Amino acid sequence: MQILPSYHASTTERLASLELAPFRGLRYAPDRVSGLAEVTSPPYDVIFSDKEDQLMAADPHNVVRLILPRPVDGEVGGEYEHAAQSLREWREQQILVTDPDPALYVYEQAGPAMVQRGLIGAVRLVPPEAGVVLPHEDVSPGPVAGRLRLMTETQANLEPIFLLYDGGDGDPGPAARIIARTAENPPLMEAHTSDGLRHRLWAITDPGEVTAIADDLAPRQALIADGHHRYAAYLRLQEHMRRSGAGEGPWDYGLALLVDSAGYPPRIGAIHRVISGLDATRAAELASTAFRVREVSAAMMDLPVTLEALADASAEGPAFAVIDKVAGYLLSHPDPARAQAAMPPGTSPQWRALPASVMQELLIFGVWELTDDDQAVLAVHDAEAAVRAAQEGGGTAVLCSPMTPADVYAVAARGEKVPRKSTSFAPKPRTGLVMRAFADG
Repeated sequence: MQILPSYHASTTERLASLELAPFRGLRYAPDRVSGLAEVTSPPYDVIFSDKEDQLMAADPHNVVRLILPRPVDGEVGGEYEHAAQSLREWREQQILVTDPDPALYVYEQAGPAMVQRGLIGAVRLVPPEAGVVLPHEDVSPGPVAGRLRLMTETQANLEPIFLLYDGGDGDPGPAARIIARTAENPPLMEAHTSDGLRHRLWAITDPGEVTAIADDLAPRQALIADGHHRYAAYLRLQEHMRRSGAGEGPWDYGLALLVDSAGYPPRIGAIHRVISGLDATRAAELASTAFRVREVSAAMMDLPVTLEALADASAEGPAFAVIDKVAGYLLSHPDPARAQAAMPPGTSPQWRALPASVMQELLIFGVWELTDDDQAVLAVHDAEAAVRAAQEGGGTAVLCSPMTPADVYAVAARGEKVPRKSTSFAPKPRTGLVMRAFADG
């Protein structure tokens, strides 16, 4: 790979490099809240309403009140203004406190048989055509507009996006060595969350270490693992500020967790769909014109057994399970001619072979003649939650197998994007451990 300009290059040159800048983190004061686990949350887009209620009940200052503010009767957009007001009040009350020095933050998540470490910093926003920060999923206008409005009102990045870079298979580079060395020290904070993970945070403030990390990262590319809508909102805000004549500023950066995928290989889960107003038997009947359909036996209606059968079927190509209250079916072996005809022109063979592409283009658009948006088709990260939502709402859950990291990288490297909400990288960063307020620098 061509070596790009270093951390000390000019602003214009730096636009072609990967830059993760230090910032003064905004963090909860441990002595002002019931516990760090009680005031933090998963990312906003994986929280269902029942979980949101639990988080709000855990502590009156849980960050979910900022990232998922509830609509205010009679006020259009009032929820975002209320989130900004809460943020101001929590800062005034010293519930949230700004760290004294700019830092890159080492963030560790550890659980049974897994550890992931990375750096939280402010990633410089670069033009998409620069090929420095690679998206791999399409986005929907609604969530982008919502995240933009929240960011504009609060003047803050409240939760990091999740980026991956390839640190190489050889000896760890300077960034990896500094991260490992930093993690040998006592952490700034530690929290144990109900999902069985331990979260720890350290600050890197030494100028020499910050520069060494910057020089190591500059020539690399980063893949957006999670946070496509937030990254799109970052770019929208930057564009708006540039057009307004504001010049350079904090809007040229966005909060991000950057993880070396060579040192900490990602786990990718599937994202499933819930179709309202369509029962599984009718869904399977329509799908029989383009797929091989097999009814799931009563014994296989047990979700783990169904998922195992789906994994076996997916070994031979894209396959899906459709399940409602009373029935379940496996859809496999899509008709090659129908699948080919359903695909958008100009897409690569790799893109057309993705399970998510077959699900969207052939099954949802072609066979069921639906529009794949948040109103007609609900995206759900967890298979059990998808089945429960379908059964409670009288619809059908469509379960999909996960992609491989190689699939995702191959498509992103070609400049293509997989269908919206197709990948779920884990573990995702916990929201609220460290935030970035624009005024803090």
